[in-house]
Amino acid sequence: MAHKKLSLPEKICVRCGRPFSWRKKWERDWAEVRYCGERCRRNNHKLKK
Repeated sequence: MAHKKLSLPEKICVRCGRPFSWRKKWERDWAEVRYCGERCRRNNHKLKK
């Protein structure tokens, strides 16, 4: 049974504007994380909203 993840920090993706939550793989770099995933990071230079 999975446990509830309470009160994880959130940010807003600068590319798509969607909220995303903290992930373990971003533990060391959370202050520098700007995108919700690879797709937004790769496509940042294309068609901005």
